[in-house]
Amino acid sequence: MDVVGGTDRGPGAAVAKLGFKAGQIVIEFGYDDDVDAEFRSAVESAVTAGLEDEDYDGVVDAVLLWWRDGEGDLTDELVDALTMVEDGGFIALLTPGMRRADRVEAPDVQEACTTSGLTASGAVPVGPDWQGQRLVGRK
Repeated sequence: MDVVGGTDRGPGAAVAKLGFKAGQIVIEFGYDDDVDAEFRSAVESAVTAGLEDEDYDGVVDAVLLWWRDGEGDLTDELVDALTMVEDGGFIALLTPGMRRADRVEAPDVQEACTTSGLTASGAVPVGPDWQGQRLVGRK
């Protein structure tokens, strides 16, 4: 854990800002060898359980979605993910940071959110190569 001036700036801070809590069921999509392992571990610690994989077919409290430019249609992926999320749940959208060639441009995320009926929070750094946003359904 990185602590600067008494504030946790490590993966735990991003996990808390995105809204992961004990007892939540979280499914993960888009896992690959480039994901941030420390962040994933921090999510598992926060929810006190392992992450469900793409074969899980139940209702979840949160979706952890790793998304890179060129992977397809983000709107379709968000709509599909929403079908699994319980009322009051959220999608944690993780996209590559500024230094990566497969980074997803902010207008693309905004357009996908608008089309799928979601509202995005501001971006939170998730490790050195990723950023996360909490997406929730509009009320």
